[in-house]
Amino acid sequence: MLEKLDRPWRIFATGLSFATFGLGGLALRLLYFPLLALFVREPKRQQRLARLAVHYTFRFFIGYMRALGVLRYELQGVEKLARSGLLILANHPSLIDVVFLISLVPNADCVVKASLANNPFTRGPIRATRYLSNDSGPGLVQDCIESVKAGNNLIIFPEGSRTPLDGNMQLQRGAANIAVRGPCDITPVIIRCEPRGLTKGMPWWKVPEKPMHYVIRVEDDIHVSAQDAEAGEAAKAARQLTTRLHDHFSRGSQEHVGA
Repeated sequence: MLEKLDRPWRIFATGLSFATFGLGGLALRLLYFPLLALFVREPKRQQRLARLAVHYTFRFFIGYMRALGVLRYELQGVEKLARSGLLILANHPSLIDVVFLISLVPNADCVVKASLANNPFTRGPIRATRYLSNDSGPGLVQDCIESVKAGNNLIIFPEGSRTPLDGNMQLQRGAANIAVRGPCDITPVIIRCEPRGLTKGMPWWKVPEKPMHYVIRVEDDIHVSAQDAEAGEAAKAARQLTTRLHDHFSRGSQEHVGA
């Protein structure tokens, strides 16, 4: 009997989770961030406290989903994220990957879609945290470099959107351009999820047969040399690095997730 109720419960629990997430974002926008702006005048401190609020909210949300039985997860090598000034690149199998990563990084910066800045549930957090918007054109690469050099931990998904169900990754060159032109070493994060859920082209209510099991592994840094950029070969170096990252993430994401 309990087995028959498991999947319907997880459909309900997933919907409840996202409803809670939306209400939490709205509460931050209407309550916390106005109070923060009122009592904290110094912009950098205001930004730091806003990012901490999002960090702890996302940490609560992940724990909430686990408590409801929607997902399970295990973390490997997350102590490497305790440093500052990191360029964190990750593959993107599911909708909540950025939530996972920000829940692990207190001083996270990230590149968000411009449309989210106008969404009533996400507009407040994005403006208060001063996350980077992807509508800034050619200046975005330099903005990202400056964020890392300022000591922020910048999270980017080189694919730009979630990996399709067939696993065919298509990486864009923006992340590699940031690494090469910085230059910035890369902290790669492999995110694996079995069974797949909350993925591209899949509605949230199509939950898998079993709870999603995430493994998030922070790997050793990939060193990026400044020599190619200095020699005027930045574009070529970015293409080569993109190919290298594609192979790296493809191999890592295809590893089996243990039960």
